[in-house]
Amino acid sequence: MTIGSLKPAKEKKEKKSRKSKPVVDEKAPLLPTKQEECSGFDEFDGASFTGAVFNLSTTIVGAGIMALPATMKALGLVLGIAMVIFMAFLAEASIEMLLRFSRAGKSTSYGGVMGDAFGKCGRIALQVCVLVNNVGMLIVYMIIIGDVLSGTTSSGIHHAGVLEGWFGAYWWSGRTFVLLVVTLAVFAPLACLKRIDSLSFTSTLSVVLALVFLVITVGITIFKLTNGSISMPRLLPDVTGLTSFINLFTVVPVFVTAFICHYNVHSIDNELEDNTQIKAVVRSSLALCSSVYILTSLFGFLLFGDATLDDVLANFDADLGIPYGFLLNDVVRISYAVHLMLVFPIVFYPLRLNLDGLLFPSASPLTLDNLRFASISFGLIGTIFLGANFIPSIWDAFQFTGATAAVCIGFIFPAAITLKDRHGIATKKDKILCVFMIGLAVFSNLVAIYCDAFALFKKNASPRE
Repeated sequence: MTIGSLKPAKEKKEKKSRKSKPVVDEKAPLLPTKQEECSGFDEFDGASFTGAVFNLSTTIVGAGIMALPATMKALGLVLGIAMVIFMAFLAEASIEMLLRFSRAGKSTSYGGVMGDAFGKCGRIALQVCVLVNNVGMLIVYMIIIGDVLSGTTSSGIHHAGVLEGWFGAYWWSGRTFVLLVVTLAVFAPLACLKRIDSLSFTSTLSVVLALVFLVITVGITIFKLTNGSISMPRLLPDVTGLTSFINLFTVVPVFVTAFICHYNVHSIDNELEDNTQIKAVVRSSLALCSSVYILTSLFGFLLFGDATLDDVLANFDADLGIPYGFLLNDVVRISYAVHLMLVFPIVFYPLRLNLDGLLFPSASPLTLDNLRFASISFGLIGTIFLGANFIPSIWDAFQFTGATAAVCIGFIFPAAITLKDRHGIATKKDKILCVFMIGLAVFSNLVAIYCDAFALFKKNASPRE
């Protein structure tokens, strides 16, 4: 499948440089093919290829990267790495289908192509899923940032945050104050940027910080391999009965949601200086993120083995048994917290656009209405801030709703658009793949529901046992 060949032949002939001034052309399409052509950014010549790659990569690599080493513990290295590669190819296929039907229907947004296929109900369904997924994701990000910097208490055990460990427990190192400072100093300014390309620098820095975590993990692992303190990891899953076999499927939602970036693809495509580059942008981003995922999973599992926790960051809360181990722990935790701070605006961008489309479907472009732009932006930031501060136990609930909405965005909706085939461009191979994607998405949802319900039941039943 290719993405770059999606543009109709006639449109290719009419394509002009974005930098040229508009001229009268009786054959030109009546509607602009790119949002920025009517958005008032006359001095914006288009996003660069590199900036687009880092923006899409930042959309992909979020908090989920820390859960991947635990999937290796469940599946073994061979099957785990194979699953990462398989899901990357599946994500590329779903994005290709989504963009192909966007070109055919002349849609410049995910909501637009859903509306083209299923009408108003389809557009609203997509917008609601983006709201559920992204709000939940951002609240979880803020909760993790608070845990890393200010500490957290779980089951009566207090885990000191970085600031508390350095300076002690004070009012200014408390969760609420720290998150307020982060919100005002980082989230609010970055949320005021009206173009996603304006986030390319912070996205680059975010990816670099993810690589810092990876480099430290690789370095520690190699050091411990040389002194013989690491044993050979399990290559295949350890299945000893029905229960252990069922537990293998609990990692499916992690893999299914690992490459969800579809809600930002159109925004990045719309701002590209040359939108025929979107094929290379998507593939480069998926290749970069797959490499980071594989290396993080491999060396994280090598380092901690069967002691690998569901969130590998929690493994860096103890003595690593190497020189300067506690310093490296702090570097890992701080780099990860800053990484999430910089991921926040790239996930917030489509959240704001979709809420605006849901509330004001017929209004002028959001970037032209400063009052509406500011009201939606700060209203969403305030809601996320309150959620992270006052309902931190919300983690499990948003993990469930986020995973459910994410698979709809990444697989069910693109597959449904292709099976609908309103423009008659889907092949038989496409439709077979779409049936498989929907089956995988439904299965992962059922697994997520089962796992969350079972964990909740076990948690509630344990005090009575």
